[in-house]
Amino acid sequence: MEKAKFIWMNGDLVPWDEANVHVLTHTLHYGVGAFEGIRCYKCEDGRSAVFRLREHLMRLWQSCRILGIDCPYDVDPMLDICLETIRANELEECYIRPLVYVAAGQMGLGATSENPIHLSVAVWPWGAYLGDDGLANGIRVCTSTYQRYHVNTFMTKAKACGHYVNSIMASVEAQKAGYQEALLLDVDGYAAEGCGENLFIVRDGKVKTPPIATVLEGITRNSAIDILGDQGVKVVEERFTRDEVYIADEAFFTGTAAEVTPVASLDDRVIGAGKPGPVTKRLQEEYFAIIRGKRPVYSEWLTYL
Repeated sequence: MEKAKFIWMNGDLVPWDEANVHVLTHTLHYGVGAFEGIRCYKCEDGRSAVFRLREHLMRLWQSCRILGIDCPYDVDPMLDICLETIRANELEECYIRPLVYVAAGQMGLGATSENPIHLSVAVWPWGAYLGDDGLANGIRVCTSTYQRYHVNTFMTKAKACGHYVNSIMASVEAQKAGYQEALLLDVDGYAAEGCGENLFIVRDGKVKTPPIATVLEGITRNSAIDILGDQGVKVVEERFTRDEVYIADEAFFTGTAAEVTPVASLDDRVIGAGKPGPVTKRLQEEYFAIIRGKRPVYSEWLTYL
């Protein structure tokens, strides 16, 4: 991981190696905190822009509400903080990680209403999450032995720190088995999502993605649905089984980190031709044109530095 110069912490830009918290930080022990993953890209005109920054920060604020913690900043101040942090680090492209966490104070499960709530924003250079080759040629995926949680086990609309134990267990399991990512099923056995990505399949000209009841309402997912719609491709939100993924013509993941990553195989069943299909490639091309500022019609999705 490549370090940047500063991390924003509670009003101050702190040198990277000095941006520390107390060992009794409540979120460290219990996982009650919310975060976002956001990307800033260098555009074709030489400026840098953050993709869908306001939407990400609105989801962060909403995640805090779901978790019952008071976000210390509204969306507009957090937006300014993110831009300030990128500028201070003099980065043209970066990954952005705002984190709202319950600080040290009282311990115990009910202390979230008693302890201070803090915000930090870190930025750093980060390339393709699943690799450049994965973006170009697709990745190998396996079905995890871990299930995505039930909607009343965890709140699926919150991008909460503790929720990601489920994802980490699935991701580590997949990588140890020689795969690049895992697909998690929901508690009823239907395809849900990747460890940190939303899933789409293409079959007989129809694009499907699981409904948001049991998966995170991904911002890149929503962007992909809009882009495909503008390309004349309707996306249906409905449940489907993993064997329907086996016989799909195409499959791909979306996410801030993963961007638009084709899935070449699932459980060693080659999907389609085993390489990005036409729908995936058109979506990829348009998505990467949008984030580079080449499509004025989508300019509202970009916040320029």
